[in-house]
Amino acid sequence: MFEEFKWLPDQASTVAPEVDMLMLFIVVVTVFITALVTVLTLGFAVAFRRKSESYIPAPWFGCIPLEIGWTLIPVGICLVMFSWGVKVYSNIVIPPADAMEIYAVGRQWMWKIQHPEGQREINALHVPIGRPVKVTLTSEDVIHCFSIPAFRVKQDVVPGRYSSLWFQATKAGTYQLFCSEYCGTEHSRMIGKVIVMEEADYQKWLSEGAESGQALQGRKLYTKLQCVTCHTGNAEAKAPNLEGIYRKHIPISHIDGVKIKDGTKVFADDSYIRESILYPNAKVAAGWESIMPTYQGLVTEEELLQVIAYIKALNQGQTPPRTEETPTPATIQNKNPNKEVN
Repeated sequence: MFEEFKWLPDQASTVAPEVDMLMLFIVVVTVFITALVTVLTLGFAVAFRRKSESYIPAPWFGCIPLEIGWTLIPVGICLVMFSWGVKVYSNIVIPPADAMEIYAVGRQWMWKIQHPEGQREINALHVPIGRPVKVTLTSEDVIHCFSIPAFRVKQDVVPGRYSSLWFQATKAGTYQLFCSEYCGTEHSRMIGKVIVMEEADYQKWLSEGAESGQALQGRKLYTKLQCVTCHTGNAEAKAPNLEGIYRKHIPISHIDGVKIKDGTKVFADDSYIRESILYPNAKVAAGWESIMPTYQGLVTEEELLQVIAYIKALNQGQTPPRTEETPTPATIQNKNPNKEVN
């Protein structure tokens, strides 16, 4: 029975040994100081006990070197923990620039995974060994938590916003994927597997049954929803040119309908693009009127990820032409009279 018992899960990622070493250091220091304080407390209680009714102990006037020592030593230990923790935390939260991107949507009670190449999974995540992987996360309903113990990574998944984590697997095999945030009656069944494969096996799996890529699916939605009606990318445009805006600083003129000072800019990341699709009035680009309708309730979280993937890949001169036979955004909006129009 005890042969199968493990104090910790396998170390299967680049950050796992760092996390374990830091945790071990903190545990050892904590146990040592607890034991030291316990022994000294009991020892002093015995050594300085009142030996008789008439016994009067000699006064203790302190010891400056001792007081300096028991102040500086704990401060030094805390600074070591802090600096070490900052280093490990930075390694965990800042993904490499060349990390491959995968998208995950949590809902009661499953994980829906999509690869940029088009392959989709439910409660399973296939990744190659030795390559950094960034997982962009969101939720369709309640708060979840994407947790892979063997990789020593976890991240809360909050409805209405994007979060991310990254890892680089170091050992091929199958590892547990959990939701570690209570999310309802079937929370305990919201589990999955992370399958780490050799690069050749991963490429083979990726090519088997893969749908068209996520950006291509996003282009179809971009055309279907007639985003090109206004975002034409030319002189006749009624809305900003989206070509090459990803990870750029965009000047804005209004926030929630309120005029702000000139020169204010926002960083065009995934969250900004998502917000602009669902809440167009939240941050209006400078030089443009707020004429875009909201698409809240018209697209799912998966479709949002697809459109965002397309906008991220949209380069100069790649805006598609408008297809006249498809409805305009206003027509689509009017089919949903209960939805708010900004």
